[in-house]
Amino acid sequence: MASFEDFLKLDIRVGTIIEAKVFEKAKKPAYQLKIDLGSKIGIKKTSAQITNLYKPEDLIGKQVLAVVNFPPRQIADFMSEVLVLGTYSEGGVILITPDKPAQNGDKLG
Repeated sequence: MASFEDFLKLDIRVGTIIEAKVFEKAKKPAYQLKIDLGSKIGIKKTSAQITNLYKPEDLIGKQVLAVVNFPPRQIADFMSEVLVLGTYSEGGVILITPDKPAQNGDKLG
């Protein structure tokens, strides 16, 4: 079991997707995303396997939650810097989003 202290180690922030494109070299269908996480964290890149329910053009401007303090991870020729959060649902991954607009960089608390 994870402790509450383990949970507190995660730095989860709100960000806005500013770029989304098909990740051609990924083994499983995925997009490469650029996310604006506010002035303190900046713009970060990630790979996300969310192609079943989202088109790249529909992702631009969408706010998401992302873990920003995991180490970067190499995926093919791409360095993923954050982990976007979503649920594994019947039709595919559904992104976790704030239900009202939030400031980029706001911390989950």
